[in-house]
Amino acid sequence: MTQRDLRVLPKTHLHLHFSGSMRHLTLVELADKHGVRLPDALRTDWPPELSAADERGWFRFQRLYDIARSVLRTEDDVRRLVREAAEDDRADGSRWLEIQVDPSGYASRFHGITEFTDLVLDAARDASASTGIAVQVIIAANRTRHPLDARTLARLASQYVGRGVVGFGLSNDERRGTTSEFEPAFRIARHAGLLAAPHGGELCGPATVRTCLDELGAGRIGHGVRSVEDPDLLKRVVDAQIALEVCPASNVSLGVYRRAEDVPLRKLYEAGARIALGADDPLLFGSRLAEQYETARIVHGFTDPELADLARSSVVASTAPPEVQKTLLTEIDEWLGTPATVPA
Repeated sequence: MTQRDLRVLPKTHLHLHFSGSMRHLTLVELADKHGVRLPDALRTDWPPELSAADERGWFRFQRLYDIARSVLRTEDDVRRLVREAAEDDRADGSRWLEIQVDPSGYASRFHGITEFTDLVLDAARDASASTGIAVQVIIAANRTRHPLDARTLARLASQYVGRGVVGFGLSNDERRGTTSEFEPAFRIARHAGLLAAPHGGELCGPATVRTCLDELGAGRIGHGVRSVEDPDLLKRVVDAQIALEVCPASNVSLGVYRRAEDVPLRKLYEAGARIALGADDPLLFGSRLAEQYETARIVHGFTDPELADLARSSVVASTAPPEVQKTLLTEIDEWLGTPATVPA
């Protein structure tokens, strides 16, 4: 039996965090360059063993992420990260990348949130030009910070509509903060024409997804896998075609599900959900975009036509203009029409 090459399947990537996109080699090189001490979990025992099943596990995950972020010290470091993220996505078949960043996490080293945002967007334009993959930005607020900080970020994001910022998100531990308190920030972002794409339905159950829909006006949900636990909610998500950014590797690494086969990818697909597979934080989870499609194939038994469906869903769920979406959908059909030549 032969199969088509998933690395040439055209697709989009809609769930990738900024520092989490870093190559492991880049992390080590920048740490050595700037004198940052890396724990064994980020140097010799990589990828790290993780779990966020409890607060202590999430704290360890967040600590490792913060250490990784701390190696970004110069403008060249930031440009390298964005360029390499685009290169890696291109190698995995992605043609449109929406990378998520919280500027406030980098502001102290880069002269403020506006200056850092300008740098990231300039780096994204350069990476788009050099790789041929369109790199867009989602500015994300942090659930663990005050909702007023989120409003500041929403106003910032609104200034860049049409200039590379396409959405507004909400990330970090769902178990902290009150999601509904971020409604004013999302109202600002939506009013400016930005896609609302908060995280929900991963570490917490389906109730967070419902809050993201009802209070934040979500047009896309980061993760959202646990909507399968509430049939009425899942039907609502399907009927409204709210895309779910499903990240199989991170779901297992963070202890949301014990085994790869427990991730309800097949259930979501068969329910009719619009799914966009994502790699989340490759630096910490050890796998990139194409490997999420491989997991769908190997673990969940997705056929090539079904994998093409997932790729189509990722395209339609993106903020890419209609003409770009049309081109990508045609290329997916062409991929499906090619002979299967890769050994199973």
